[in-house]
Amino acid sequence: MALEQKLTLRLSQRLIMTPALQQAIKLLQMSKLELLTEVAQELQDNPALEETNLETPSSETAEETPLEREDREEREQYQEEERQREEEFDYGAFKDYLDASWVPTPTRHVIDDLPSYENTLTKPQGLSDHLMWQLNLSPNSERLREVGRAIIGNIDEDGYLVATSEEIQGMGDYTAEEFEKALSVIQELDPAGVGARNLRECLLLQLQHLDCEETHAETIVREHLDLVQVYKFDEIARRLSCSVEQARHHVDIIRRLDPKPGQKYNSQTPNYVVPDVYVLKVDRGEYTIVLNEEGLPRLRISPVYRRMLEGRQGNIGKEALEFVRDKFRSAFRLIKSLEERQRTIYKVARSIVRHQRGFLDFGIEKMRPLVLRNVADDIQMHESTISRVVNNKYMHTPRGVFEMRFFFHSGLQSTGGDDVSSLTVKQKIKDMVGAEDPQHPLSDSAIAKKLGVDGLRIARRTVAKYREELRIPSSTDRRRQLSRF
Repeated sequence: MALEQKLTLRLSQRLIMTPALQQAIKLLQMSKLELLTEVAQELQDNPALEETNLETPSSETAEETPLEREDREEREQYQEEERQREEEFDYGAFKDYLDASWVPTPTRHVIDDLPSYENTLTKPQGLSDHLMWQLNLSPNSERLREVGRAIIGNIDEDGYLVATSEEIQGMGDYTAEEFEKALSVIQELDPAGVGARNLRECLLLQLQHLDCEETHAETIVREHLDLVQVYKFDEIARRLSCSVEQARHHVDIIRRLDPKPGQKYNSQTPNYVVPDVYVLKVDRGEYTIVLNEEGLPRLRISPVYRRMLEGRQGNIGKEALEFVRDKFRSAFRLIKSLEERQRTIYKVARSIVRHQRGFLDFGIEKMRPLVLRNVADDIQMHESTISRVVNNKYMHTPRGVFEMRFFFHSGLQSTGGDDVSSLTVKQKIKDMVGAEDPQHPLSDSAIAKKLGVDGLRIARRTVAKYREELRIPSSTDRRRQLSRF
């Protein structure tokens, strides 16, 4: 069969990620703080984009009242007048006026005795700084301090030494004797237990600080720490040849020790949650959606660059015109993407409120099961879009501030045919465990039977999974915890 070349026409459809679509997807999954950073960077990089203080009406509002319509018409008239004033303004004459009126100001006298601005800045002292300060005050040789600084540099935020002795020695050709001596100096510093290589050594250092050496508490930490975790006081008392009360007393001493001594110096900056959506309850028990646009700048295309494209600024050259046109398109895409982002968030929030009306009215007991497909079908969007919207977005409701993903949970079918959210089931399990008889804690099978009486068909392994997610110990562990008292 001979080979030959042919030209054929084929018509097909393909999904192409245009720059506008890529930017819209990128902005949609950003949090409020990330969006503000992105917009600020665009304002700095794109000269055709500028910020305006004029308020623009939201695209997702209810039917306008006569007063709102009059207010909107006044704003539009003011915007048109402001645009005309900008077009008539002579920027060249204004620049000449600034150049002629500028007078250099005399240099301010600087006092040399005052500290620099950088030296006046303060920050909370961390664990490493605290240890370095103590090491520099210790009466040790410079060689020993050098080894100590290498050890401090390898202590994590919990206070544990994460590097091996061989790694520390290889940092400066230190001997094993120098390492051990420097480590003992570090372990004597505050807080007690710092510089330990494992939990057992950390607890032993703290017992040594409390003068509890050669006691039953030290023996328990060295040899029977695994029995403490499962509350086997009888076995501990038998191995120590003491009474159960004495064993409990020494275990209580161990429990008062700090397993992470460095955390008290771990000063983390608090992260504040800024809601993206406010759900407000208005008259007649209805809910309204308000987008939080505080701090989000109002953007517009610069009138100067718009006149350049229209040819009213004279001949600016082909290269400059192409630059202006590119920046104009970039600014226009950003403005449209921001509007689409706000519109999509509003639609998703409105759909969530419509599905979870019972939760907003009565609480967690009325939470309905909800998946991304339910909202996607409701607002005619793809599930991936809904997933990007609810990611790192928060909603302020009369019940508190929740992440938007909080409202999406699977459900269980009741005997009555209704679906019940997994959050509701977890709350029921938590209430049952809280009201149980401490002497006879409920097993997973007993909880499953009680839920079955309430009309919820649930397996024992599902109860165990939900209980572990709630960090509730098993019935055996809860009984052992009771025995320690």
